[in-house]
Parts: sequence; C-alpha cells; structure tokens
Amino acid sequence: MAPTPGILYVTMQPKPSLPISQFHDWYNNEHGPTRLRLPFVTNGFRYRASDLDGAAPSEEKPEWMAVYDITDMDELTTDTYLRLRDQPVKSQREADTMKEIKVDRKLYDHVQSWESKEFKVLEKVENEGEGNVVVAVFLTLFPGEEPAKEVEKWYQQEHVDMLSKVPGWLRTRRFVTSSIDPKAPVEHLALHEYKPQNGLAGEEFKAAVSTKWAQEIMTKSVKSKGRRVYGLYYTFGPAPRYLAPNLSSWQSSDVKSSLTKTLPDSPGGAGAIESFIATKDGVELPFRLEGSQDPDAPLIVLSNSILVDYKIWDGFLASFFSDPANKKYRVLRYLTRGRSSSCGTQKITVDVLAADIIAILDALRVKKAAAVIGVSLGGCTTLNTALKYPDRVNSFISCDTSSKSPAGNSKAWGERIALSEKESASTSSGEKIVGEGLAEITTRRWFVKESYDGGELEKTCLQVKEMVKNNSLDGFKKSVEALFEYDLKEEMKTSAVKGAFVVGSADGVLPGTMKEMAASYGSNGAAYEVIDGAGHLPMVEKPQKFAEVVTKLLG
Repeated sequence: MAPTPGILYVTMQPKPSLPISQFHDWYNNEHGPTRLRLPFVTNGFRYRASDLDGAAPSEEKPEWMAVYDITDMDELTTDTYLRLRDQPVKSQREADTMKEIKVDRKLYDHVQSWESKEFKVLEKVENEGEGNVVVAVFLTLFPGEEPAKEVEKWYQQEHVDMLSKVPGWLRTRRFVTSSIDPKAPVEHLALHEYKPQNGLAGEEFKAAVSTKWAQEIMTKSVKSKGRRVYGLYYTFGPAPRYLAPNLSSWQSSDVKSSLTKTLPDSPGGAGAIESFIATKDGVELPFRLEGSQDPDAPLIVLSNSILVDYKIWDGFLASFFSDPANKKYRVLRYLTRGRSSSCGTQKITVDVLAADIIAILDALRVKKAAAVIGVSLGGCTTLNTALKYPDRVNSFISCDTSSKSPAGNSKAWGERIALSEKESASTSSGEKIVGEGLAEITTRRWFVKESYDGGELEKTCLQVKEMVKNNSLDGFKKSVEALFEYDLKEEMKTSAVKGAFVVGSADGVLPGTMKEMAASYGSNGAAYEVIDGAGHLPMVEKPQKFAEVVTKLLG
C-alpha cells in the first residue's frame, strides 16, 4: 500500500502557572528535536497566533500552534513514535510540563496542494530566517458525499485560483481527518500560506471569499467553520539549539538514544546544551553548544585535534567569553569522527570531516558559520571546510597543521598504532583504547616542557593525556587515515574565504610551515599569528593569549 502523507497539527495554551521560559525550553530542546529525529517526520514548525486582536489567549483560542509533516501517517501508529509519548522515554519534565498545558492534537491526511513559484521550502537551511503567515481554515461539512464533492470542486475550480491572486500568497494545502484516527469527527482543513507582508486585508482576498459560489458553499455544504491566523515563530531541527539564561538542568531519559543535556551554567551566560547530531551515514557526533541566547547569533565551530575530546577548549572559552564583546557569539564544539569506535564504515578523509561540519551546521539550522576554528587534524578540517564549502563559512582559523600530509606521515602514525596495539589497553567494558604508552609520548611531544610545572597547567596537560589514553583504538586507527594523504595547496591559492593561520612557537617545524601557508593563501595571503611559549595545542597551554588572537582575527 502506498504511504499516506499528512500532518500532525497541535495547538497549545500554557496555563499561567507555567513560566513561558520553561515552556520554550522544553518545547525547543526536548519535544520538537526528538520528533525531528524520526525518519518519517520531515519538518516541524512552531507558530504564534496573530489573530488575538489584543485579547488574552485562552484554551478556546490558544496562542501556540505546531505542525509537522509526516511522510506516512501509519508511522504514527508504530512503537517508534508511540514510545515517545510514554515514560520512561517521555521524561518526567515533559510529563510535568504537559500537565500545565491545554493540548489539542489532530491528525490529517493530505488531499491536495497548490504552490506559487515564490514558495520556498522553509525547512531547508538556506531558507532559515524566512517567515510566513498561515491561515488555517477548518470546515465541518453536512452529512453525505455531495457536500464534500462541492467543496472540492470549489477549491479546484475557483477558490485557490482567486487566493493565488492575493499579494504574498505562497501555498494552499488541503487535508482531511486521518484514517488512522477513525474515532475523530471528520474535519476538512486548509492551510493557506502567505509572505509576512501580504494582501490578507486587501481587495483580492475579500473578492476570493465573497463570491456567489463561496457563499453557497458556506450555506449549503458547510455545517461549521473555524479560522485561525498564525505567524512563524520557530523552526525545529534534529538537534536542540535553544539557549537561554534560565535553561533547566535536565537530561533525556531514552535509554535507546544518546544523551541530551541542558545546563543552566556556562561561561557564555545563556546555559549550554550537550547533545548529538547524526550524519547522513548514521554517525553520531556529540556536541556542546553555548554562548549567546540570540537564535541568530553568529556561530563559531571548534574542531579538535586527533585523540582528544572537546574539553581541550575549556580554558580558551573561559577566556574568550570573559570579554563582554564575545558574548555575542554562540560556540559549538564536537567530538570528531574517530573519538569513539562508532565512526562509520566509509574511509575517513579530510573531505568526510569537512562534510561533518556542514552536517552540524545543517542540524543547527545555521546558513553560514561566522568562523570554523580547528587545531592539528581539526586545523586541516576547518581549512578544507572553507575551501570546499565557501558559501557556508565566513572565516576560518587553522592552527598547528599542514596544507599537505607530510612525507612519511602514514609510516609515523602506523608505528604509533603498533605501539597502542602492543600495549593492548582496554576499558572495563572490554573496548580497546589507545593506552598509557602512546598517550605519554604524544602529550610530551605536544606540550612544551615548561608546561609540566607541577601546578595547574601540568594538571591540564595530564587531563589531555587522559583524553588520548581513553580514545577508542579502533576509532583512532580509522580517523588517523585522514592524515595519511591529503593536499590542499592548489585549492588554497584561489580561495576567497577570510582565513588565518595560528601556531605555537614551539611546535617543531610548523611555525615555518604555517608562515608559508599564510603567504600562499588566496590572492593576498592570510593573517599569521604565533603563540609564544606554546606547542601543538596553544589553546590548552596559552588560553588567554589564544583568546586574544582569536578575538582580534574575528575582528
């Protein structure tokens, strides 16, 4: 049987006892993204009523509406969906919050659609920021087949044609109560979409709703009619991204899904979100988002070196956000493919890693990153992202890396893999990890000897050593292949994306290498900065200086 597309249409009116901040936090960070991760939910939009005319919203005329497009309505009867609505998958927060909301939930099968040439698919990331107005018209018809036939004929032969002449009309879609909800009274729904600036108060619209045929339909075929008008408020994505100063301290409860957390405290001042995005090949990339609560705030993406996690940026971000001017940014850091053994089956290359950054931007509905900043493997990744996706990156900062894999790289890394395999370290669950031996050698090579000062900096270096030690051995072996063979030199010569190259003064030959990279970049070269007293991870050893350099380069 062919799938039956349709929509889930929900109105909500929070009770006065529910803080509006809690309502938005729950809806935007828990409820909506959980549904957008389902393969049969293609989009999700929140709307706010614009037809209250100064009156207070009520349960009879609620302020909030959400609509989700469903590829096959039968999927809403399966356990994949229904399990979301019951505990323990349904969190205690969701259960408590929904007790404070009057919810009206309706299911509709799609009947027919008409589109203007100017219609845009709003769930596409390139259309983020576009608004629309939705006029929802509900019709309950008199019994029998004839009223339904007459309404359909009216829509097809007159009504939509006249609506299409209203300035700003974009799309009309017709629905009927879904066959998966046989106990629900049959209702016909039309969703008419317009640009924010439209002619709903104009002569064309008045003409469309006042024809002789329209009057006959309303008297002879329609038993009752309802009408609501809404403006687009928020577009869900498959990852939570709603930051606010009063975020709840919350974590998801679905044991079959990776963890999502919201945290009230962060150097950025508007809490933090720890969650994950899924790439097209099914690899999960855990991330942490923090910074400005402005949903349109410029986003900085931080990309790690191999063998570490995103906590290498802790000191840098504390320094970066201590400058009030930098609190205008949102910052996302993530675990690079290869941190864990779950890193997919395709060969990991710098192109795959660049595509991962784009997948992150898409999941967070960011059209263009303000900057991508990476170190070592991450430095190569961010450079390659700017080269391959110049329309998605405003600038990049590439740290402690090379534009071409050095000769003998695969041999050197092969020897390091062999060292880890010989140690054969593992976790308590039995997963093979990199181990103590390579971790000690690697971090001693990365950091200057002065960093082992017996104080706080040495503790930080030892924390990085633990990151290296506990990296999945299988993930390491797969991800290190990205460093074996790549060459970005020719592409760099013609790039127009604003770029900068930063290096620790004590990082072997890289200061000279990166100076040459900066000189050969684009038509006029790129900025070049040296962090004195730092080795391979300058954001770890010199976080304040690194923050100052980044702030200057962001300009």
